[in-house]
Amino acid sequence: MKKVEFEFLIHCSPRLLYQLVSTPTGLAEWFADKVDMHNDVMSFHWEGSDQTAEIIDHKENEFIRFQWDEDADTDKYFEFRIDIDSLTNDVALIITDFCENDEEEETRLLWERQVQDLKHSIGA
Repeated sequence: MKKVEFEFLIHCSPRLLYQLVSTPTGLAEWFADKVDMHNDVMSFHWEGSDQTAEIIDHKENEFIRFQWDEDADTDKYFEFRIDIDSLTNDVALIITDFCENDEEEETRLLWERQVQDLKHSIGA
């Protein structure tokens, strides 16, 4: 298992970006077809597939970390972190995920497609 990070420039405010990565409404715009939340557990629904993840850490407007139910007894998680460049004020979304050693390229392509949907939803 390998920890990977991918960075994407996103042209929007950190506050808006945090809403899109941390709320059911925001995540339903780009990440899943439908998202429900009960306490700190989010249920993600895609066509023909459902998965549940717990929010295991977060700091408003900075990051949110999820852990899929199936990974509950592991160190695996996925995280959306918002980074603001101190010189240019560019906003970047840094995604941390885990994949098999031979699946890094596939994982990167998956996140690139997801982030394209995110950018489209904010008009960037």
